[in-house]
Amino acid sequence: MKLRPLSDRIVVKPIEREAKTASGIILPESAREKPQEGEVIAVGPGARNDKGEFMPLDIRIGDIVLYAKYAGTEVKLDEEKLLILRESDILAVVEEA
Repeated sequence: MKLRPLSDRIVVKPIEREAKTASGIILPESAREKPQEGEVIAVGPGARNDKGEFMPLDIRIGDIVLYAKYAGTEVKLDEEKLLILRESDILAVVEEA
């Protein structure tokens, strides 16, 4: 199955961080922080302006983004957890230096 986001929505696959601390302690799932970083896997066409024209999004498929901790709607598709966010929920795009 495939998701096609509408308007200014973006589908993100959260990136899970390691479940072990630097000192080697393994954290149970209940003690882990909710991920705030993910890879963009689908992008909507953008919101419409006053003239009815689409305003394209700044986010592209494949971008690694940071988003607000409790932003978006979590969905499960083919046993995979995904997040549907609005463009305004995206805080930054991670770029290689």
